[in-house]
Amino acid sequence: MSSHQKRGPQRGAFSAGARPASGAPKPAPRPVAKAPVAWSQAEWEAALPPVLAQLALPLTVDQVHKLAAYMVMLAHWNSTFNLTALRDPQDMLSHHLADCLTVLAPLGRHLAAVRASRAPDQGAIRLLDVGSGGGLPGVVLAICCPDVQVSCVDTVGKKAAFIRQVAAELRLPNLRGEHARVEQLKGQYELITSRAFASLVDFVTLTRAILAEGAVWMAMKGKHPEDELAQLPQDVDVFHVEQLQVPGLDAERCLIWMRVKG
Repeated sequence: MSSHQKRGPQRGAFSAGARPASGAPKPAPRPVAKAPVAWSQAEWEAALPPVLAQLALPLTVDQVHKLAAYMVMLAHWNSTFNLTALRDPQDMLSHHLADCLTVLAPLGRHLAAVRASRAPDQGAIRLLDVGSGGGLPGVVLAICCPDVQVSCVDTVGKKAAFIRQVAAELRLPNLRGEHARVEQLKGQYELITSRAFASLVDFVTLTRAILAEGAVWMAMKGKHPEDELAQLPQDVDVFHVEQLQVPGLDAERCLIWMRVKG
């Protein structure tokens, strides 16, 4: 062979497309991620008391039972309707259920003040949860505040259908699911809340027409939203920003309380 001719690959060397020697180790198979195992009703009921103790929430046995049943339903329907991105029950407990339960104490103080100023014949306080998704926090509030009429509105029909199913199965006459854009709703609400729905300015703009006179907005947020607060209309009064500590969750949470300036 001429010294100018190219030689083929040497024995044991690899070239593009060459197969490894039969004795070469094969790459290890990638581990298959296991799907999280959903909790049973009993497991949810067992997980709730420590959370309630940290928040000093005196819920009844029936309310704990309904909260647990709701979480079982949420996990079951989630496999088909994608109601929440979380699948692990421990994450659902801390990021969803405990997160919503944390607002009950400040909400309770506000509701007590509203009840004290209302005439007995005015009926139930009307609360609207905007962009409720799978019912967080609307369903939790309906279970824990049975004398409040809670409406959950979402633009996705399957999510509104899930809320109606929860209301029927858990026998919650004070819970309604509305399939609509919030700007299409009629009526007046004494409290309008949202959780990860939109910016504060969009939240108040879209719901202003259905906010009753003297009513308030309660927005659940993560970090203190300074930029969003700066963009609010001048006639919107941010009268309280409340820092929250969610059991089992190492993350910032706060409540933004707003109303129209009188």
